[in-house]
Amino acid sequence: MALIVLKIGGTEGVNPDAILDDVAEHWKREQNLVLVHGGSAEATALGEQLGRPPRFIVSPSGHTSRYTDRATLEVFIMAVNGKINTLLVEGLRRRGVNAFGLSGLDGGLLQGTRKEAIQSVENGKRKIIRDDYSGKIERVHVPLLRWLLENGYLPLVAPLAVGAQGEALNVDADRAAAQIAVALGADWLILLTAAPGLLERFPDESSLIRELPFAQISQAHQAAQGRMKKKVLAAEEALSGGVPRVLIADGRISNPLQRALQGEGTLIHL
Repeated sequence: MALIVLKIGGTEGVNPDAILDDVAEHWKREQNLVLVHGGSAEATALGEQLGRPPRFIVSPSGHTSRYTDRATLEVFIMAVNGKINTLLVEGLRRRGVNAFGLSGLDGGLLQGTRKEAIQSVENGKRKIIRDDYSGKIERVHVPLLRWLLENGYLPLVAPLAVGAQGEALNVDADRAAAQIAVALGADWLILLTAAPGLLERFPDESSLIRELPFAQISQAHQAAQGRMKKKVLAAEEALSGGVPRVLIADGRISNPLQRALQGEGTLIHL
């Protein structure tokens, strides 16, 4: 049975009800899914309500990420692991799916290394930031996910990892999904987002790139704008780790999972 790792976008614009409907229908036929979710929009909204508006960092390579000091990390945990994960589990259980919500902290599911220092570019100048609680995933505790799947649970993973000192780390959800897909030897990594896929001329949706071989991944990096840069990076990491197919597909439409599996979106493959 083909194993699928599905990442649900955390940005505004995706249709969570349509995604959950589709996931539930698929799960009742084939219990071969692991879900990873983001939550950037919810974390931003909560941070603003609490007087902790987000600060975003642009790396020298052009990738954007959330600056995560300890206070921001706690807001992120409340929004993503506390609210979004729980509500997604509720939505799946209402649809008859025995979902099991957890973060990468739980059981050491996602073990990572905290970045001691990160670089950002502000007003054309490079700065070093040393109090950031973000990290890179180094290891996935595969037996835990396998046990959940074998016992009829749909794993639903929030993008947090545990560091070497037991501390919580904010990790990118797309790249977390890629590492989970690699560790499980998944057949598909599907990244649902608020776009039809990777666009050659952003934001022109008629310029959808439908297919790219991995050998031409540089074209995908050149076309990607904004948050799509992280998705292309996640695709590259998954394919480099042996996942044969990555789909960047539309999470705004009806039946998004099934339509992605039928080839809608951008397919990047070995």
